[in-house]
Amino acid sequence: MMQDNNLMVMKNINKRYQMGDNEVIALADVSLEVGTGEFVAILGPSGSGKSTLMNIMGCIDTADSGEYILAGENVADLDDDELALIRNREVGFIFQQFNLLPRYKAIQNVELPLLLRGLPRDQARERAEQVLDRVGLKDRADHKPSELSGGQQQRVAIARALVGNPSILLADEPTGNLDTKSGDEIMGMMEELNMLGHTVILITHDLEVARMAKRVIRMIDGRINTEESYELSTAGGGR
Repeated sequence: MMQDNNLMVMKNINKRYQMGDNEVIALADVSLEVGTGEFVAILGPSGSGKSTLMNIMGCIDTADSGEYILAGENVADLDDDELALIRNREVGFIFQQFNLLPRYKAIQNVELPLLLRGLPRDQARERAEQVLDRVGLKDRADHKPSELSGGQQQRVAIARALVGNPSILLADEPTGNLDTKSGDEIMGMMEELNMLGHTVILITHDLEVARMAKRVIRMIDGRINTEESYELSTAGGGR
């Protein structure tokens, strides 16, 4: 899909890993574009390459070859410190395991990325309070993760991803550890965030979750197999 406002462009991305004596091709000539404000699902079974693709998208890993342009910058030209900067500035991560710090309250988990950027604590706290309110957890700000349900923990994780105002929300199996009701609520929130203008990229093995996006890219054996686009999201149809 060609976009005039591409936020992310990948051309002929390749990635291989050495596993003992065997070389594993994780990605083979993957090319795709994501425009500002899109809601895209990357769908595939375990071993399809979607997790490797996610790590490269999020600047956690780099490709062996190919070109990756993120927010106008060629990722291949960046050193480790510059990769960390663009990752922190442009990408908000939402993980299946939540990845919250257990000893920190919800508000502390959310404000941490801003403190790591050097923002003064009072400004970080104010921004964290705003995004917690946005995800419906203002009254749980002083609760630790163990005092929250799975769905509430994922909402805290979404708030943490949003707090730095990233270009892209990159969600890795965000409903994988949730019951159906909580999962539907989280996917409804992802759709709402997209409707508000956020670019969302969802990594999933679940077809019903993927169909809540407006564009579904299927991966098999490290390659893009098919792509489907939808005029309207079908969120709310259940998993």
